[in-house]
Amino acid sequence: MTVYVLHENPTWFGPFAEALEAEGLAWEDWHLDGGSLNLDAPPPEGVFWSRMSASAATRGHDRAIAHTRTVLDWLEAHGRRVVNGRRALELEVSKAAQHVALRAAGIATPRSAAIAGEDPDDVARSAADVPAPLVVKPNRGGTGWGVVTFDDHESLASAAAAGELPASPDGVRLVQEYVTAPRPLITRVELVGGRLLYAVDVDTSEGFELCPADACRADGSSLFTLRHEVDPALVARYEAFAAQHAIEVVAFEYVETADGRLLTYDVNTNTNYNGDVERVAPRSGPREVARLLRTVSDVRDPVPAAQPSPH
Repeated sequence: MTVYVLHENPTWFGPFAEALEAEGLAWEDWHLDGGSLNLDAPPPEGVFWSRMSASAATRGHDRAIAHTRTVLDWLEAHGRRVVNGRRALELEVSKAAQHVALRAAGIATPRSAAIAGEDPDDVARSAADVPAPLVVKPNRGGTGWGVVTFDDHESLASAAAAGELPASPDGVRLVQEYVTAPRPLITRVELVGGRLLYAVDVDTSEGFELCPADACRADGSSLFTLRHEVDPALVARYEAFAAQHAIEVVAFEYVETADGRLLTYDVNTNTNYNGDVERVAPRSGPREVARLLRTVSDVRDPVPAAQPSPH
């Protein structure tokens, strides 16, 4: 049965294409930055894997997320098997939604406020209950794009009044407490099929642009190292969260504070894997994803009706 890959960034897809082919899977690329969709026709038979990214707009693909919503609604209405479906997409594209869902699941997060619009007074009022230092980020961002820090509420208010806060494609920003860690690193926990793949530590001393894909580090440097131990209780919470929200391929990012708290701040449902880590990891991320897709494929492999792809 064919695997259909829904995404908007071919640059990130190379390792997955190699893994799909190594596992002997037939697959087709659906690039969803544009195109048309016949809503009266059924989708082809197959397994559909959504890799739509919250950072699509930073690559000029402003329409991709809205189009993917429609495609996923169409697929799910027809009962097609979707890996990382509509609920996963909505968490991917909203850090506020991630925060609310994580809190509801009993997973500790940094104190946060969501701010819609451009009114500086709204920014100051919303941020008042968030302790300084502060970080402001787009609600729909990704790869560290648009993240800025402020030492105090006054400097944040001044930046808001001057119109200097980062924009967000959906018009919403998040203000969070900037967590002080004993070392400049965060930890990224990768799950495939709802279970732990491995964890990595990420060096944050250069800033917040922490995309793990090799294509994101043009200078060949790497900020990622394999982490050999991660709190099993936290992993269990992540696995339960993934099951609750039907997310089968996901990465959670957390920071350990100076007083030992583990605060989760990101849920990434279009996760990429770092080449340096992959070379020493006990299992390959792309290969495990390909094996997951093979497992969920219908072994009966019916002959699909000819249907145009929505791109």
